[in-house]
Amino acid sequence: MNAPTLPTAAELEAALRAALAPVQLEVIDESGAHAGHAGARAEGYGTHFRVRIASPRFAGLSRVAQHRLVYDAAQVFVPRGLHALAIETLQLPT
Repeated sequence: MNAPTLPTAAELEAALRAALAPVQLEVIDESGAHAGHAGARAEGYGTHFRVRIASPRFAGLSRVAQHRLVYDAAQVFVPRGLHALAIETLQLPT
């Protein structure tokens, strides 16, 4: 049985768009900067991501609840090697 392929920034972005309909979204693969750290893989991608996101779904929610929504949308990637997710929830543009 083949090991699952590591997630890409494009896949994570697509999942977040589908789940949260963000008006602003940036997904950055920071895996290469974590070489030698826990969860890092030799491939240099697919393990550590930073997400900057603004979504109408966050209205009225605490920061913790907003982050839970993001984690819920990204959960499918954990078995594929996602190790760390830095989340920055943003205010909706006016």
